[in-house]
Amino acid sequence: MARAIPTTAAAALLAVVATTAMAQEYAGRDRLRAQSAEFRREVIQVASGVYVAVGYSASNVVLVQGDSGSIIVDTGTDSTAARAIVEAFGPRLRRPVRAIVYTHSHPDHTGGGRVFAGDDTPDVIAHETFVKATPEAGRGGREGGDQFGMALPVDQFINVGVQAEFGRVVPPTREGYLPPTRTFSGDESSLTIAGVYVQLLHTPGETPDTIAVWLPDARVLMPGDNVFRAFPNVAPIRGSRLRNPEAWVASLDRVIALKPEHVVPGHTRPVLGAAASGATLIVYRDGLKSIVEQTLTGIRKGERPDELVAHVTLPPALAANPFLQEFYGGVEWTVRGIYADQVGWFDGNATKLFPMPEKERATRLVTLIGGVARMVERGRAALAAKDFTWAAELADYVLVNDGAHVEARRLKAQALTELAERQVNAIARNYYLTTAQFLLKDLPAR
Repeated sequence: MARAIPTTAAAALLAVVATTAMAQEYAGRDRLRAQSAEFRREVIQVASGVYVAVGYSASNVVLVQGDSGSIIVDTGTDSTAARAIVEAFGPRLRRPVRAIVYTHSHPDHTGGGRVFAGDDTPDVIAHETFVKATPEAGRGGREGGDQFGMALPVDQFINVGVQAEFGRVVPPTREGYLPPTRTFSGDESSLTIAGVYVQLLHTPGETPDTIAVWLPDARVLMPGDNVFRAFPNVAPIRGSRLRNPEAWVASLDRVIALKPEHVVPGHTRPVLGAAASGATLIVYRDGLKSIVEQTLTGIRKGERPDELVAHVTLPPALAANPFLQEFYGGVEWTVRGIYADQVGWFDGNATKLFPMPEKERATRLVTLIGGVARMVERGRAALAAKDFTWAAELADYVLVNDGAHVEARRLKAQALTELAERQVNAIARNYYLTTAQFLLKDLPAR
């Protein structure tokens, strides 16, 4: 005969079970919080005469000491961040600054040049494609969302996956930007700056204008944003084109062949030591290559996007690697982006050649389910069942025809908040939460 568990013991057991379940439910969010350790403020010596400032800006800034001055690789987000980094470098920054090198044109890497230049007149160097770069179409926000979480309350914001913040303390400006004074074309440029031999390699990846900065004597590689401690953001959600994954893989092949002893990414902490550096570059290349190859194989078989994302995943050994965690980019987003780029918008289903307008479809579905009140009721039931994506979609069927519907806005906001709190991907979390905040704006109190 089974013995009854004493009441206090039963309560304690239930508490343990509940705590364990909650820990599992919010494991993604907790892993994202742990990722913030990558952005703690520190100036790290990478090699003799090479230092990187991590955590003072949205991106890293590298200082290379020469015998007659210094080289700066990337300049941070803005003048405020740049001044903090100059102070952190202290006497390690030897004047004059002879050159500023931009690894690519993203504003978080190019906003503080005037501060580093000071009264000096450095060459400002980039690839020729840098000056042809065009702004990305959707950076300012789409449908109330924002991947950077710039408008989120402090208690909701964690990080941006590969950086602590962007524009949350200091709004993004271009007042500290210095345009290139010197560009190069083709695959490579070699030069000596302040007595330091530098090779600049055109390595398209996260941007078409990306260059890797290679110091052969120190064996230090600065790959820009082609490598960092998170899965690459191949298919951005903020409103920009697919970043060519095949070119990205080829660029990784190129820098792997250099066999660097140290790797200093544009975000997250440096990788020190030849074994760790080589392994990191190979894993990053293999992870991206695997997703590309699996997706293209599925496309050739006639698979549609929803079919592809159901099975295209990183192999287990790669999926466990800390440099391929989906804190920033996402495997599913990459698959969908490659599909659209390779095959176009049409997935082969003839019904979708001329799809029914969204408003008309929503109206028919709301009628089919029994009206707006019934749709909201079903949405609440989905929310209670923790079927949060379905709850948000049910709310959408109401909102597409009545964007001011109070209960549908609340329903969708709550569903998105619940989804956010379970996300390991920072930009998905920020987008969910900012959209929820947008939906709740100006609603009457309950």
